[in-house]
Amino acid sequence: MGRHVLVWDAPNVDMTLANIIEGKPTPKERPDLAVLGSWLVDHAEGDDEVEAAVFVNVAPHVAGPMRGWVMWLLEQGYRVFAKPKHGDSDVDDDMVEHLWERFDQGDLDAVYVGSNDARAFLGPLEELADRGVAVNVLGFAEYAGGLSTAQGVRFVDLETIEGLFGEPLPRLTLELLPVEGRWFEPRGRLGAHPSSPGWGEDR
Repeated sequence: MGRHVLVWDAPNVDMTLANIIEGKPTPKERPDLAVLGSWLVDHAEGDDEVEAAVFVNVAPHVAGPMRGWVMWLLEQGYRVFAKPKHGDSDVDDDMVEHLWERFDQGDLDAVYVGSNDARAFLGPLEELADRGVAVNVLGFAEYAGGLSTAQGVRFVDLETIEGLFGEPLPRLTLELLPVEGRWFEPRGRLGAHPSSPGWGEDR
């Protein structure tokens, strides 16, 4: 019997989604964490202890609207760590501290980190991997930096988890094309940008 622990960086995932869709994510565009909970349980053995925790930064103007979502998370079996948002405060350190607390308690077989923040998590996760923990990162490859390629870290692109999103996100990811191909829709107007980079050049 071992322990599997998920920590979900809600501020980072939401910010990354906003960058992808170029606007504030709607419920349809956000991941369904009930689906994620089932996926996590499916990746553990029957006698494993599975814990999932969502970390949130709560600004005063969203405290009221966020309450319903937090209640829903608790009903789905998630633990929630909520911290007041002041200036550029974040929950990264709290997430790392929680992982090490679980490691120190023993029997930590696997961790799952939902975040794209390589600066905050790459070092601690590599250290956990060196100590024999199976490390998994759930994120968006084009935003996750070194987390998507780190040795000893299994990277899972969030869109590959079946049912997590209600509809495909408007991502320009040529690494994850379906075998039948896919269309990419224009983001600008024809003729508005006369000069363009060639293959292998960044815009």
